Parts: sequence; structure tokens; C-alpha cells
Amino acid sequence: MNSFSMPISIRWADIDANRHLRHSVYYDFGAAARMKLLSERGLTTKKLEELHIGPILFREEAVFRREILLEDQISITVELYKCTADFARWSLRHTFIKEDGTVATTLNIDGAWIDMNLRKLAKPDEFIQQIFAEFPKSKDFEWTLPAAK
Repeated sequence: MNSFSMPISIRWADIDANRHLRHSVYYDFGAAARMKLLSERGLTTKKLEELHIGPILFREEAVFRREILLEDQISITVELYKCTADFARWSLRHTFIKEDGTVATTLNIDGAWIDMNLRKLAKPDEFIQQIFAEFPKSKDFEWTLPAAK
């Protein structure tokens, strides 16, 4: 999969007193985009439940470059920019792009997998590994070493 892009419909409730997109809404849109990407590849919430595994986040960071207003036409892309060879730990970049191509915001996350029964970090099975192997990758993509235990 070379790229993933999702249009965003901005609602009046997403706007703050300064008449631009509320900061917390960026995180909500990021979560919606990455879950749509996973679901489109077959990793639905039903499949996650069946595998007793779920994605967890260690860090979310937004870098705001341009305001997003109610009337703006926005799309969001999702790319893998760092991960371990077994896809147990990964970092995704969400880019909020205005209709004219201007990057409004970049949202970076660091995540992993949790075994829902044991409530401990888990290595994903081959099904999930294959999905992540086919994820769109950023130009600056890099493989990382597993986290120290």
C-alpha cells in the first residue's frame, strides 16, 4: 500500500472560541484515520477482539503549523515512519493537509500492542505483522531495535 488518505468533515462542535479546530480534535481525527486504515486492511475491532490484542499509545505529539477553520477542506494521511522488525513497536505520522496542499498539522504517535487478557505488551501475530509490512511508509522510514526489557 503506497498511500492512505482520508477526507475530514469538520463539525461546528470541533471549533474552539478562537474559531479554529480545537487541539484535542486533532487526536480524535488521528485515531479515526489509523483505525480506518487498520480496518480496511482487515484488522477490524472484531478481529482485534478475536486475537485478544489491541493497539496502545505511549506518546502523541501534535505540531501545529497552520490553522484549520470550519470551512477548510482537509484530508489526513497516515504513514509508518519507524518500527521494530516484528512490528511490536511502531511510530505513525498523521499529516493534516489543506485542499491547496498546505500541511496544517503533523501528529506523531508511538505505539505497541497489548495482550488484552494478560494486560501486558505483546508481539503481534503474523496476520498483524503482514498488515504493518504493507503500511504506507514515510520517506524517512527507519527500522529500530526492540525496546530493552
